[in-house]
Amino acid sequence: MNRPLLQMALDTYDLPSALAPLQKAHHHIDIIEAGTILCLAEGMHAVRILRSLFPDKILLADVRIAEAGSIISKMAYDAGADWVSVVSGAAPSSFEVVLAEAQSRRKDMQIELSDGWTWEMAQRWADMGVQQVIFKRSRDLEAQGKLSWGQQDFEQIQRLSEMGFKVTVTGGVKPADIPLFAGIPVHIFIAGRAIVKADNPEAAAKEFQDTISQTFDTI
Repeated sequence: MNRPLLQMALDTYDLPSALAPLQKAHHHIDIIEAGTILCLAEGMHAVRILRSLFPDKILLADVRIAEAGSIISKMAYDAGADWVSVVSGAAPSSFEVVLAEAQSRRKDMQIELSDGWTWEMAQRWADMGVQQVIFKRSRDLEAQGKLSWGQQDFEQIQRLSEMGFKVTVTGGVKPADIPLFAGIPVHIFIAGRAIVKADNPEAAAKEFQDTISQTFDTI
């Protein structure tokens, strides 16, 4: 089992408030995410700036494509993104055109599993050649006031992995949550506010990486 990567989600309203914590934490970050809010606020300018400042990092433009996939993915890739996100409720043609665009550039796409996705849909994506999905904390458990990750989540992540997907985990992840995933094939953990809003973003990012190492390097 490969060691999970750490992704820092920048969902701020402007570049300065995104760059300030990133400049402190980037040594401990594997993937930089230009979050949906940042992309809406600053456009592809945010992606271009992040690429110019951090040329060696994997860069995700979390544009959550639902339609116009060819145009939006080209914009993001041209700006320097390595990956783009597509919502699971997008039309089948959107997955196809974004995947084709990604493959033509040797880049990638991720499908964000929103409410309403099914295993039949997941199988179609796998058959299509999609390699990455983003898994969120169970909404049912949250609605019941169970804010921890549960067995249902772990079983779904395991099944997605067995289908051939690399699974990114998101949803208010904190360092204390990481050990819960011991033995679960997670490709990436996303941390947003836990690092961006921390008093010491560098220390917060390092704590994530240390906990990932302690949890997964011995497996």
